[in-house]
Parts: sequence; structure tokens; C-alpha cells
Amino acid sequence: MNFKRKLLLTCTLLFIVTASGYSQELKKDSVTIIKEQVKETSKETPKKWYDQIAIRGYAQFRYNRFLETNDSLKNEQGDKSWGNGGISIRRMRIIFSGNVHERVYIYIQPDFASSPSTGVNNFAQLRDAYFDLSLDAKKEFRFRVGQSKIPFGFENLQSSQNRLPLDRNDALNSAVANERDLGVFFYWAPAKTRALFASLVNDGLKGSGDYGVLGIGAFTGQTANKTDANQDPHIVARLSYPLQIGNQIIEAGVQGYTGKYVVESRSTGVKGENKDFSYTDQRAAASFVLYPKPFGIQAEYNVGIGPEFNPKNDSIQTQELKGGYLTASWMIKFKKQLLIPFVRVHYYDGGKKHELDARSYTVNESEFGIEWQPIKNFEFVAMYTISERRFEDYKLQFNRQKGSLLRLQAQFNF
Repeated sequence: MNFKRKLLLTCTLLFIVTASGYSQELKKDSVTIIKEQVKETSKETPKKWYDQIAIRGYAQFRYNRFLETNDSLKNEQGDKSWGNGGISIRRMRIIFSGNVHERVYIYIQPDFASSPSTGVNNFAQLRDAYFDLSLDAKKEFRFRVGQSKIPFGFENLQSSQNRLPLDRNDALNSAVANERDLGVFFYWAPAKTRALFASLVNDGLKGSGDYGVLGIGAFTGQTANKTDANQDPHIVARLSYPLQIGNQIIEAGVQGYTGKYVVESRSTGVKGENKDFSYTDQRAAASFVLYPKPFGIQAEYNVGIGPEFNPKNDSIQTQELKGGYLTASWMIKFKKQLLIPFVRVHYYDGGKKHELDARSYTVNESEFGIEWQPIKNFEFVAMYTISERRFEDYKLQFNRQKGSLLRLQAQFNF
């Protein structure tokens, strides 16, 4: 090989090696530049608070008229469509929730199927609007401010999206209509227990949600979306602890509240114990839950005193109240579907302070049903109710109704 060829070959090799090295450096520089640009962009566009908000909801459609034997049998505080009309929208709710700060959590829930009066349906009404302020990094200690559920009764706290029977029991639900009021509450639970509360809902075990191991608070006492009538707040306290024993989980709790309630819905001519129709309103309750793995039991009982219409003298008086319920269920899983047959019996003897003249009640009811979940986003419930109800006020006296009905509900979760 002559000198010129050697020189040309050497130069060619040097060019290839130099170009290859430059290419590798260029790649490194490009990657570095891209990383720096992403980092810089991340600095420039931090997440906004609204990016942390999750949106979900559910809708319930009902029909209560199959095999109905008495259209005078009513359940005003439960489902107003008993004995009325045909298919109805029981609930249509959208929930906005999330951590807008590492210490601040928000929860807002309107309902677009509220029925403020007979024959008037599907009004929008606020159900929940509260903020949780955590006092520590683990969020074990927190204050809740706003309109939210009152920590009294397991089934009251249990979402209608998760509950098996179509309506809450009369005995404990008569304590707080719509389960909610405006107030300030303090909740405490260890981080491990809070995770368990969440799993009891997320795993489909019909949990009540996270209302702490200990809950203490003050609320207006006139129930949600109503003005305080006496400037005398109710005080409530609840202690409830879930315990895992092997594969089973049980939860036992006690709760109580005290305050003064003003009966505002009154008939002309009805008499009261005092001019302002203000009454002592006190209750205490015990709860026990064996979560369905696969067999489940849920039982509660409460006693107390409160306003109740007395037909003997056409007056609203402070009287004793008592009642509770027992629900048994069995969870069957097959081919990614879920079947939960259940039965509930419940009893209540007392007044319903939220209804006209603090209507007097005696309720004996048995229910047999089954919930079917073929997919996560759809549930179907069929429930047969056998009921005997005495409900009396100043206008409607000597009123005792018996009957039965087959009730159907389709629920869509989104």
C-alpha cells in the first residue's frame, strides 16, 4: 500500500471514531437537555388545588308498587314514594372530594333527586359540604367543619350506596333526619385503623366509612339545611372500634347526644309544653357489626327522650322512646359477581321530631331481600317488606296501617 492510500485510510478511520464519539456526546447532551426542560417545566407548572379533586357519584331508581296490599301504608322519613306513583329517582348524587392541601380535605355532595314536599320531585339540595383539617402528618387527629353526618348510629353513617336494606331503620334514623347537620366535630383514629375503615368500604364489606375511633362534636340540632331555632347546640360523642380476629372483623360502638329541639312543623290547634315548643332531645345507642366474611350481622338499639304527639290531650309532650334493628346477611361471590341475601327486623316506639306535630310512631317491620352486583358499576336489589305502622298527629289520629310490598331498585355507580 503506497503512502497516499495509507494516509487516506488513516484519515477515514479518525473521522469515523471522532464522529461516533461526538454522536454519543450529543445523545448525552440531548438527554440532559430534555431532563432539564422537563424539570424546569415541572417547576413552572405546579399542580393546582383543583387537580387534586376526584369526582364520583351514584343514582338509584326505585319501584315500590309490586304486590302492594295497602297504599295508605306510608314511610315519610324513609321513601316518600310508598303508596304513591310509580318509578322514582330515589337518589342522584355527585361527590367532589380530595386533598387540596396535605392537611386539608374537602367533601361536597349535592343530591339532584330531593323531594321537599309531596308530589314535588327532583330538586337539587346540598347534602354534605365540609372540610377536614388534620393536626398531624399522619392525619390521625382532625377537625371537621361544615355540614356532614352526625356520628350517631352505624347505619346512619353507612352510605346509601353501600347499605343493603333500601331504607334506614326508623329507630335510630329518627334521631337525625337525613343523618346530617351543620357543626364542628373532632375525630381521632390511628393511621392503621383509618386504613381498615377505608378497606371495609372499598372491599365491598358494607362499612360505615371513617368517622374515627373517637368522635366528639357540636351541631345546631335542627338538621341539615335548616336554620338554628334556639341557639342551643346539641352535643354528640361516639366511640367505635373495628377489631380483626383471624379472617373475621367485628366492630362495636357506643354513642349518645343531648340538646334542645324546637318542633317547627305543627298543626294549628296542637298544644305544647311551652310557648316556643322547645323539648329535651337525648339519646344513647349501642352498635355491633360482624362484617360479612361471608356471614354478617349488624345490630343497633337506642333509648332516649324527645318530643312526641300525645293523642289523648292533643299536645306534643316529652316522652320516652326506644327501638332498634337486626340485619343478617350472607355474601356469595361467583364468577366476579356478587350476591348478598339479607333479612332485617326492626322496631320503634316513640316520636319523630322532624315530622308534623312530632308524629307518634309504633313500627314493627320485617324485610327479606337480595342484592346482585354483576359488575362494579351496577347493583340490583329486590326486597319484600312486611310492615305494621301506627303513625298519628293532630290531624291524623287512630291511624294504624298494615301491609306488604315488593320493592325493586337499580343502582348505577360512576
